[in-house]
Amino acid sequence: MSSRTLGHVSARRKGQLARLLQVAMAGILLVGVLRGNAGIAVNAGVGLLVSFLPAVLERNYRITMSVGIVLWITVAMFLHALGTLSLPALGFLSPYKSTWWWDHMTHALSSSLVAGAAYAVTRALDEHTEYIAMPPKFMFVYLLLFVMAFGVVWELVEFYVGVASDLVGTGKVLTQYGLDDTILDLFYNTLGGLIVATFGTVHLTDLADQLQLRIESTDQ
Repeated sequence: MSSRTLGHVSARRKGQLARLLQVAMAGILLVGVLRGNAGIAVNAGVGLLVSFLPAVLERNYRITMSVGIVLWITVAMFLHALGTLSLPALGFLSPYKSTWWWDHMTHALSSSLVAGAAYAVTRALDEHTEYIAMPPKFMFVYLLLFVMAFGVVWELVEFYVGVASDLVGTGKVLTQYGLDDTILDLFYNTLGGLIVATFGTVHLTDLADQLQLRIESTDQ
């Protein structure tokens, strides 16, 4: 892998930034635990676990992601965790509530991760078996439809988690802000998928090839 990519930032610097963001998420998790705020703690905790997924895949399955992909995942998780954090005593309000575009940004980033994962797995299966055929144009449409469907499912999850939180009287882990917000969420989900389908698949080819080799090794 080239030592300099994406804006001439070295792989080493990207790795350092990813680790810094993981430390920051651990700090947000600690704040949530100390304050007894389930929303902050759960979102930061889940984000932190997801950011370690590339390391787990490399250690257990020898699937290596580029530093750029690792940073992409970590940034998306960090921005979501940060969005839930609120420190009124320091004048820091939850970006999800105080910054109108924060929710749209994180939905686009999260959906881009979903699209990236869907592309890598589907391409690996496409190369592995003759029973799946995904021409480039069809793959483009498939990724958009997959992200849109995932977005609808996620909105339903947010709604029912909110209902469950109200019933048991706990803090909301996921929050919906009404029908208009849901429509915008779905739009930005689609936008994230569109960006990956148009520009991002070339950066995921190596990952897809590694997944294909892993699938083939399990068949032997």
